[in-house]
Amino acid sequence: MTTVAPSSTATAATAAVPAALRRLYLLRFGFAAIWGALLFATASDLGPVSVTLLVLYPLFDVAAAVVDARSSGPTGPTVGLYANIAISSLAAVALALASASDIPAVLRVWGAWAIASGLVQLAVGASRRTLGGQWPMIASGAGSAIAGTSFILMAGADDPTLSILGGYAIVGGLLFLASALRLGRAAGTA
Repeated sequence: MTTVAPSSTATAATAAVPAALRRLYLLRFGFAAIWGALLFATASDLGPVSVTLLVLYPLFDVAAAVVDARSSGPTGPTVGLYANIAISSLAAVALALASASDIPAVLRVWGAWAIASGLVQLAVGASRRTLGGQWPMIASGAGSAIAGTSFILMAGADDPTLSILGGYAIVGGLLFLASALRLGRAAGTA
């Protein structure tokens, strides 16, 4: 009987996933913090800067999911990541169209996107539990779905504002930071 030991290449590739995720999560934290601050500064109306920011956020999410899918390898949660790429691509187009209307339309689209992408993030985080550092991602996905519902409800308020989206991004960014720090600790104890 012959046994085949796992190749060192496969082991190295598996070990590289948490390091790649950590770098990606740190980048996502930085982007969300800067984006949130910029949106707070421009959230009073749907001007050229705020509209650009609104469309840029889901496009950044698409780029991050592409990087994530490539670094996760064939055993990663690629179905969820590809679903997120499609959902966020559609959200970018829908936000561009909604921005031509009014803030309530933007909040409704953002809310629908937050629900859908949050549920996908929750599923991807749950599938990665063995990597460590995924509880903040699971919480972020669940929180995003709840926040999305509140954005849709806020669209019907008397004076809806975009500033709530800046806070949403910053909280999400902090959860990416928490996950990156936990991934770093998990790698240190491995």
